[in-house]
Amino acid sequence: MTPMALEGIRVLDFSHLLQGPFATQLMADMGADVIKIERPGKGDLFRSLTFRNKWVGGDQSPNFLAWNRNKRSMALNLKSAEAREVIMKMAETADVVIQNFRPGVMAKMGLGYEDFKKVNPRIVYCSGSGYGVDGPYQTRPGQDMLVQGLTGVMAATGQADQPPTPVGAGFSDQIGAMNMIYGIMTALLWRERSGEGQEVSVNLLAGMLAHQNQEMVTAMNFGEDFERPSSGIGHPGMDAPFGTYPTRDGWITIAMSPFATLIDVLDAPELKVYDDPKTLYDKRDEIWRELARRTGEWHRDTLLEALLAADIWCGEVKTHLEAAEDPQVAHLGLIQSYQHPTAGEVKVVGPAVGMSATPPKISRPAPLVGEHTREVLREAGYDAETIERWLKDGTAGEPENK
Repeated sequence: MTPMALEGIRVLDFSHLLQGPFATQLMADMGADVIKIERPGKGDLFRSLTFRNKWVGGDQSPNFLAWNRNKRSMALNLKSAEAREVIMKMAETADVVIQNFRPGVMAKMGLGYEDFKKVNPRIVYCSGSGYGVDGPYQTRPGQDMLVQGLTGVMAATGQADQPPTPVGAGFSDQIGAMNMIYGIMTALLWRERSGEGQEVSVNLLAGMLAHQNQEMVTAMNFGEDFERPSSGIGHPGMDAPFGTYPTRDGWITIAMSPFATLIDVLDAPELKVYDDPKTLYDKRDEIWRELARRTGEWHRDTLLEALLAADIWCGEVKTHLEAAEDPQVAHLGLIQSYQHPTAGEVKVVGPAVGMSATPPKISRPAPLVGEHTREVLREAGYDAETIERWLKDGTAGEPENK
């Protein structure tokens, strides 16, 4: 068996929706034993949310399936004193705890960092929130689109004559997940050196601002906000030709490229009057329209071939389904699948990180609620009689059809 980099690392995962589950899936892909602790019966809220009211296999949310492979599910009623006893017993041998409840919720249940630290001083406890643990926004809901609006990315996206535009994916949450992993891995390395665990705190607000640092530095140091273009220019701070352009049968992107070379390919020498750095910014919308008129006369593949031959930075604009069929995506083996107990074959995007000695892999489907409750309780040392009693009285749970 090929070794995995995080084998032997046990994660108690109390997180839900996207931020925390994506972080723990990244660890699970690398071999960590992630035990997802969910509400009996209902489980993670993402189990009941889906796009376009479509369910994989008729009953599984694609949103949940996307972020929960390679994990085991244990269903526990966290309000039960006996459930807390189980968790603290498991904490004795755990390495990481992840949670993204609102600030203070876990501590009120006796499941805060200080509670875990008393049982296991080596524990790394990671909390994710919308806006941090205190301050004027403490009671606000911390949701992806709301944070995009608060941090400038929405006001900088889209065209000037349209409403501020959210990114078409859970960008804030996914940045938050990456920051969780960054903090956890750093804390685990520190633990190897010092023998001490610690608390890691991540919030969506800080993450989104940090990942827009070039835009923030520009705006703050010049005292000027970006102005969105009214055309297909791809960034509020960029000049022409940077942006998206139409063709006869689709759209292409053109990034930072010599304007003179571009108009030579398009056979538009009359546009040389724009070839000046200040003009390329000041008249970027006008220039975009002139360029778009000319790119619109080409078939997409023919234009791309001509632009690439001239070393113009360009590419196709593809839908999600087209991206899944992309030849480079196929070459990298990025689209994979697994067998789910009720949904059947589930197509997924595989791990994005390569490891020469300890490659990640998909070894488990996203679990059913409480699918591994008995298994995990047995591993924790509880006898069959106790487990049956807890399943009957609601302290623990397992799938209804099991």
